[in-house]
Amino acid sequence: MRTRGGISYPTVNNICEKRRRDANFVGQKMIHTRKRSKSLSGTPVATVSGRQCDFLDTLPDDIVLFILAKVGSTATCPADFISVLSTCKRLNELGVHSLVLSKASPKAFAVKSKNWSESSHRFLKQCSDAGNVEACYTLGMIRFYCLQNRGSGASLMAKAAINSHAPALYSLAVIQFNGSGGSKNDKDLRAGVALCARAAFLGHIDALRELGHCLQDGYGVRQNIPEGRRFLVQANARELATVLSTTPSALISGNWLTWNPLPHLRHGNVVGPGCPLLSDFGCNVPAPEPHPSNVFLTDWFSDKVLSPGLRLCSHAGCGRPETRRHEFRRCSVCGAVNYCSRACQALDWKMRHKMECTQAERWVDEGDGEDNGNGNEDDGMVVDS
Repeated sequence: MRTRGGISYPTVNNICEKRRRDANFVGQKMIHTRKRSKSLSGTPVATVSGRQCDFLDTLPDDIVLFILAKVGSTATCPADFISVLSTCKRLNELGVHSLVLSKASPKAFAVKSKNWSESSHRFLKQCSDAGNVEACYTLGMIRFYCLQNRGSGASLMAKAAINSHAPALYSLAVIQFNGSGGSKNDKDLRAGVALCARAAFLGHIDALRELGHCLQDGYGVRQNIPEGRRFLVQANARELATVLSTTPSALISGNWLTWNPLPHLRHGNVVGPGCPLLSDFGCNVPAPEPHPSNVFLTDWFSDKVLSPGLRLCSHAGCGRPETRRHEFRRCSVCGAVNYCSRACQALDWKMRHKMECTQAERWVDEGDGEDNGNGNEDDGMVVDS
């Protein structure tokens, strides 16, 4: 890479010596006492012959780019990255280099919906053009669902999916399952299952769960209940591993081992058997942290009114809206909630809806819960509207 100082990196003394000669100080003796202070940009400076020499200016461009790329990849919020870019003119110029933008973390450009502007859109576009797959996915979701630019949004998500981005693969699968952005005839269940399988291969938990339900229900693929159950178990095991890796205290407290019997799992006064390791079967596993793009969608549509007849996915961590009437499937038990996928339905059921489903409450009163044939009580399976 071409650097400011050429192929060989010069030392601070050599650069300062060159500046002194250019200022017609040839013949004067160099003063070797250096005084450390702070320049206007906040970087250490050296005083040579009464003139300040900024240490930041002595660093080659490729080293500064490497540092900025590291800062962007570890940023936990946009302010962490923006504050560095606003430090001085040089950092501001190098901060928008393609090498830096391609390494930026999803949280570095996780702008809030209320702060969305043309400049934030332009910054996300710069990151996606630089090859940042997370930016491609985030901007694709925003364009597809929020800005209603279906073609451009799907293209950006496809660009991320080509680079084996699991959330993008899963989102494209949901679009194929629902025929989002088109008519009901635009559904392609086989393509949705294929995309889901690819995302599941990469370890995406929701894709594993969705693929398991597809196999159990025979939805877009030949029905295989044992194989579907295996994928569901694998999804829950990965979910548990994620929780324990992010919150080690859960391993010490043992809360995740607590079997939490719920009203819809009772047969009269007898609590049915269950596996405490699996969240779909009643374990107290916290909900996974939603992707920044899903957070943006949730905030965006919470402040806006959808067109008449359109609905949001009832899973709080999803945020996807319908792109046409009756696109999402509704709960077959109460009919009061709607979901973009079986994965969202399963997550919302264990976190919230199992306590609100009116039909489930009637089953508790009658004490006649029915098994749905796959080892669980009927979990309010979604059906086409």
